Amino acid sequence: MRVSKQKAGEHRDAILIAASRLFRARGFDKVGVAEVTQAAGLTHGGFYGHFASKEALAAEVCDRSFSNAVRRVQASASLEEYIDYYVSTEHRDREGPCPMVALGADVSRLSGPVRDHFSNGVARYVAAIRAHMVADDPVAEGRAAALVSILVGGLNLARAVAATDPALSERILDGVRVQARAVIGST
Repeated sequence: MRVSKQKAGEHRDAILIAASRLFRARGFDKVGVAEVTQAAGLTHGGFYGHFASKEALAAEVCDRSFSNAVRRVQASASLEEYIDYYVSTEHRDREGPCPMVALGADVSRLSGPVRDHFSNGVARYVAAIRAHMVADDPVAEGRAAALVSILVGGLNLARAVAATDPALSERILDGVRVQARAVIGST
């Protein structure tokens, strides 16, 4: 039975949403196509009508995840506001945090389109951070990359120890906040 273009688009979106949530929670290798389609409320058979492969799905999930992250940076009134959001316990504890935190380790072990899409997403994210900085600062590109590195690394460590040592996790978040503000020249 054929479905309308609208319904097919809804199915595709459902697959992308389910895959994003599952990939961020467990990683690319720990999630299968059947599990993604089941989480989307669809049957496994229809998957390949939307995506050529699991790798193609993962590449598109990277694009979508980074688009959402870039929009969040762009919507922030300032880098200080964004830092406060990013280095919060709420963001740390989200099931699907920033794609760099959730997927970075997995992507480093992959090749091909997923890695390419992830790298492009990181570049777009750094550019969005850079856009919040002083236009004529000759080292702003380096500051933006350093800020992203501090945020992502810090959040990753804070998440890793949160369950066993919540106080250490909070100290990491506090330290990241201070160092991130120092990179942008704010206290």
